Amino acid sequence: MAQKKRNPTIPVESLKHKDKRANIPTEELRDFVKEDENHPEKVLYPRDPSLDPQLVWNGKDEQDKQDLAVPSVPIYIQEKIHPQSLIEDVRRTVRKEAPAQANLFADFNGLKFEEMIDFYRHEANWANRMILGDSLYVMMSLAEKEGLKGKVQMIYIDPPYGIKFGSNWQVSTKKRDVKDSRVEDVTRQPEQIRAFRDTWERGIHSYLSYLRDRLVVSRELLTDTGSVFVQIGDENVHLVRSLFDEVFGSENSCGLIAFVTTGGVKQNLLANRFDFLVWYARDIERIKYRQLYFEKVPELGTAATYTWVEMPHGTRRGLTSKEKNKVESLPDEAKRYRAGNITTQGNPEFPFTYQGKTYIQPWKTTETGLRRLGFSNRLHVAANSLGQVNYLDDFPVSEVTKLWTDTFLGSFAEPKIYVVQTSQKNIERCILMTTDPGDLVLDPTCGSGTAAYVAEKWGRRWITIDTSRVALALARTRLMAARYPYYYLADSPEGIKKETEITGKIPPEYKTQNDIKKGFVYKRVPHITLKSIANNPEIDNIHAKWQEKMEQVRAKLSGLLRKSWEEWEIPREAEDSWSKDAKKFHQEWWELRKKRQEEIDKSIAHNADHEILYDQPYEDKKRIRVSGPFTVESLSPHRVLATDEEIPVSEKEGRKSAGSGQFETMILENLKKAGVQNTIKNEHLYFERLEPYAGTWIQAEGEYTEKDGAVHRVAVSIGPEHGTVGPEMVKEAAKEAVKGVGFDLLIVCGFAFDPHVSEEAKRYGQLTVLPTRMNADLSMGDELLKKTGAGNLFMVFGEPDLEIKKIKGGQITVEVKGLDIYDPTTGEIRSHSTDDIACWFIDTDYNEESFFVRHAYFTGADQPYDKLKRALRAEIDEAAWAALYTTKSHPFDQPTTGKIAVKIINHYGDEVLKVYEV
Repeated sequence: MAQKKRNPTIPVESLKHKDKRANIPTEELRDFVKEDENHPEKVLYPRDPSLDPQLVWNGKDEQDKQDLAVPSVPIYIQEKIHPQSLIEDVRRTVRKEAPAQANLFADFNGLKFEEMIDFYRHEANWANRMILGDSLYVMMSLAEKEGLKGKVQMIYIDPPYGIKFGSNWQVSTKKRDVKDSRVEDVTRQPEQIRAFRDTWERGIHSYLSYLRDRLVVSRELLTDTGSVFVQIGDENVHLVRSLFDEVFGSENSCGLIAFVTTGGVKQNLLANRFDFLVWYARDIERIKYRQLYFEKVPELGTAATYTWVEMPHGTRRGLTSKEKNKVESLPDEAKRYRAGNITTQGNPEFPFTYQGKTYIQPWKTTETGLRRLGFSNRLHVAANSLGQVNYLDDFPVSEVTKLWTDTFLGSFAEPKIYVVQTSQKNIERCILMTTDPGDLVLDPTCGSGTAAYVAEKWGRRWITIDTSRVALALARTRLMAARYPYYYLADSPEGIKKETEITGKIPPEYKTQNDIKKGFVYKRVPHITLKSIANNPEIDNIHAKWQEKMEQVRAKLSGLLRKSWEEWEIPREAEDSWSKDAKKFHQEWWELRKKRQEEIDKSIAHNADHEILYDQPYEDKKRIRVSGPFTVESLSPHRVLATDEEIPVSEKEGRKSAGSGQFETMILENLKKAGVQNTIKNEHLYFERLEPYAGTWIQAEGEYTEKDGAVHRVAVSIGPEHGTVGPEMVKEAAKEAVKGVGFDLLIVCGFAFDPHVSEEAKRYGQLTVLPTRMNADLSMGDELLKKTGAGNLFMVFGEPDLEIKKIKGGQITVEVKGLDIYDPTTGEIRSHSTDDIACWFIDTDYNEESFFVRHAYFTGADQPYDKLKRALRAEIDEAAWAALYTTKSHPFDQPTTGKIAVKIINHYGDEVLKVYEV
């Protein structure tokens, strides 16, 4: 039986950047971080009140009494993701092939272990970055600890346009319809609560303080050629421009770009159809700028002025009204043109004779230039003047200006996954105008990850930041599953071949390295100008070469017809009454004229300038490209600082009503009243006694009684008011709980937990450690607490219930059976459903140094791999793709390390990491 022919493999590739990045710690290697990192230095950015005319707002004087001081805190890597590896793994599974020998995850480090744990002193391979945390802290860390000051080419900031309560918060990956007035839509994430309560406490006044601090750090991060854009509505655009003038200097303003939004906001007066991009340069004298172009559409814009037509046989006339309105179409080879002005004020007048008539004008060019225009048939004869024939194809594009009217189209074409998703076209233009492939783009307002997605598409490096776990969960999924066009690299054999095809020039041989910084192979358009024609001496030679032949034929034609026709007087069509010889010479003359014109046109095109279309690189449609390697990171949990001395003045106002002692007292009062609940109704742990405890990590101790009457001692540790509980805190609290007195149960309360906490919580033998999530309403004041009630203020969430099986051939599968729910009334654990799981990842060879996402399953996503599935349908069947949306993994080999790690993420962005020996 003949063997079934296997479908050819479609290359799946990603771009590799030769740049390096600072070697920062992973969460697994946190114990190797030097002790002095626990006390990060504050970095001062001086404020200068003598700069441009400045805004004054409530609280600014207090802010300006001291320099901007922000602690330089470390950033920790949580995950390392290589989408190319994920797709290749699925393909190998379908083909039943052995794992690849080449390890794609080696792209991340390139360091020996002893170098890897010597943080900030060595450089690792570049990987793009997705960072959870306050953008001010993150940007400061990038600038000061990681040496990115002066290294970022472009920054795109998309802050809230107005100061509304729910203006940019999405609480779940499943729900986009956020309303300002609905309590159930209030964010449940501590970093965002801080953004609301601390940052927006004074409305627009706090907003200006917030933005100014980030602009100050942005200026330090930018290269001398760099740009920063802030997307803003008409409500605050004038204030934002004033802030920019203060920080960057008014001399570095690049203007205001207005772009059409998807729909006008209904107002009592005129509806608003535009939002704005405020654009400033680090140094306008050195700014990097690439001109972009619109295609000229004959019925719109400047192309509408092309009201003349040259017919295929050479005659010219004006467009009819039906042709202008597209009721009637032009012949295929007809060429639209406009009569351009070739005179200018200030030049001396001189006579020029064309087709037997003399014109005296202050011409833009010399007599030689005018003669070449005539030789090229590029002069348009009006009643008493001449104009230049400018064909639409001479320059088929027009420059992009500061008014973008096509942006609403892009918004409708893009699927919206986040409540405030920025139009892709806006960011795309900004990136293409001000960066080159390989440059670094920073987005401190990640949202759905549009800036990162666009930067990846166009071969730029990127760093994106957000305070929202939901935003990063959506962005991570989007980047992991994205498919991009594969553009020809200029520094590649295929790119050189393509460039040769376009230009007709063979470059000198050299060894290519696929260096992205050398750019792509771009389409070009001709830019034929008066100057390029007037200064082209080839036209004289071509005209003279053909003129001798044409004159001989014209003389014979004139002799037969007894006419003394000049060249421009010879009719296009022969008359029926002419002799056979006359018709023959007439046809021959026009054929010679056509050949002369073709050669002149070719010379004009060859000697004309060309404009590069930076938004139109050539695509290799036989290849598929996915996102390059990237990391998911966060500020070190214990570094999200909570004291007044350690946060910027601009963000202190919301703190003055509640010190840390008051916060702990409020938490304990509510904990005593509400108890601890799991996700099952009527299963609570109620305290018979709960009192303050003078410990370092433990703030309260108490007792509770189980159903069987057994009394247990409880210790309570309260996490930061604005931040994440990390494994270090759990470790220290547990050590304190097992000393001396001895507790049976440790409740660690936090608004959010690092995914490694679940691993830390299972290490303490007889001491049961319960990570207990506090309802975010506890940070939002009495009004929300009244609406929430006491029923679900302190929740014990489920741990994943996993089944790990060894199958035939020694391979392993992992299945998520559900979530293990702790019953605080009995101390027992029961299984619950997997409905809350958004996605889950496996590191199938966990080395306890980094978590590599080697398998990814999106149980709660809307089929993010759909585009890749269509592209690879011949190689990967429907069943293999469907397996990526289930709770059971496909088989993988025994890990060389003997361990696997599984990370589970719910729809609220909460993460749990579990490590297993197999």
